[in-house]
Amino acid sequence: MSRLRLPIRKPLVFLVFVSLAVPLCAWAAGASTTLSDPADDDDGPGSYKYPTDPVYKPKSFDLRKVEITDRGDDVEFRVTLGAALEDPWDSKSWDGNGFSLPFVQIYIDTDHQKGKGFVAPLPGLGSARFADDEAWDKVVLLSPQGKSRLSAELRAKAGGMKGAAVVPKSTRASGKAIVAVVKKADLGGAPAAGWGYQAVVQSNEGFPDKGDILTRRVNEIAGAHRFGGGDDSECDPHVIDILAGSAKGDKSEAAAQHKTLAYTCGSKTAHLPMIYPAP
Repeated sequence: MSRLRLPIRKPLVFLVFVSLAVPLCAWAAGASTTLSDPADDDDGPGSYKYPTDPVYKPKSFDLRKVEITDRGDDVEFRVTLGAALEDPWDSKSWDGNGFSLPFVQIYIDTDHQKGKGFVAPLPGLGSARFADDEAWDKVVLLSPQGKSRLSAELRAKAGGMKGAAVVPKSTRASGKAIVAVVKKADLGGAPAAGWGYQAVVQSNEGFPDKGDILTRRVNEIAGAHRFGGGDDSECDPHVIDILAGSAKGDKSEAAAQHKTLAYTCGSKTAHLPMIYPAP
């Protein structure tokens, strides 16, 4: 009596799982996401003031929008601020990128797993911290400084975070936006659904304090080249603007920023929230 042979289905089932998993996780080429921030909240926890030198024009550090776009082998990060980017310190003369003032750090959580990644930001942002389950895995540096200076600062001051910091292939000013192009491989792969982001706006400082990485401190009293409204100790966050709430640009997100960056010396540390865009 002959036996009836049934078709072998295991390889087919395996292929189905693979074909379903990849599109659900990774972005398609050309895909993008946009995170927005309300105007007029470039005051950290609500009390910060700009330096007094007229070079620091109003809205120069006022975050408005972060756009992240898949460009094939690269990823483009475009950060729009409230004022046109200017170059009063002639950055080209020191191998810079064509603008002088803002320095934006984009922190990325690629796995959303507690215990993996870093909760402290790069040196220079003061006491601010990420939550344990929102630790960052990569940070992209959109700086007026050129590649060589950024790389040297990271080697000297970033410690174990050095390998997680990404210096873009190119960084340029475009009106009110900083546009940086990053190798996808440097991010560990293509942006994916479930990734979290936080954009921290600071000020470029060519002569930073101690172990700070090219950031300008916030003091109690504003000076020619120091932000004011903070604390002269190490308990305040040196953070001028961030994404907050749902990053839709709603006015309520200014209050959410003030709340999350609030600090009390000796007892309460400012919190940097990750934003996880809806798929």
